[in-house]
Amino acid sequence: MKSLKLNIFEATEPQLAPAKGRVLIAEPFMEEPFFKRSIVYLAEYNHEGAVGFLLNKSSELYPDEMIEDLFNFRGRLFIGGPVESDSLHYIHTLGAMVTGSIKISDNLYWGGDFEKIKSLINIGMANENNVKFFAGYSGWATGQLEHEIMEKSWVVADVADDLVMNNNVDNYWQKMLEELGGDVYRSWANFPHNPAFN
Repeated sequence: MKSLKLNIFEATEPQLAPAKGRVLIAEPFMEEPFFKRSIVYLAEYNHEGAVGFLLNKSSELYPDEMIEDLFNFRGRLFIGGPVESDSLHYIHTLGAMVTGSIKISDNLYWGGDFEKIKSLINIGMANENNVKFFAGYSGWATGQLEHEIMEKSWVVADVADDLVMNNNVDNYWQKMLEELGGDVYRSWANFPHNPAFN
């Protein structure tokens, strides 16, 4: 009976390969507290491993409460992952205006000159729609992410740039699964937080 239940929830669609600019969507059976029902945006992926940021876990803090000389930034500080949680990272759409940025997709960039980021925000040329701040990051060593995908911990999906920058992350995990379509992903989206209480 247990195997029948797992078969019902097993995805049959071809699995995309992880790549820079794609997301990892946690499968509903993942119980690891940090990544449960999470969506991770991959900012880097190569033979040495992967770096990503949780898109749907915001904190109660605001970057302008913590960053000296940053003013009137209305977006929350997001939890990027469990690695180096005291470090600050940012994804933005400012491109060549911020030297040292790493291009992720057509419109999204990672990092770059932090003083320039602050200046653009403070003079009103950038805001929470252009910049998303993260505390810490999610990281995988060589082969580690591939192993987790083979163990069915993650589904890899493409994502639109505007969804990455979206600050409204309520029910984000469920919404992304529903957008993937198909009966399996809809079942996952409605999977109870604690199956024992279902």
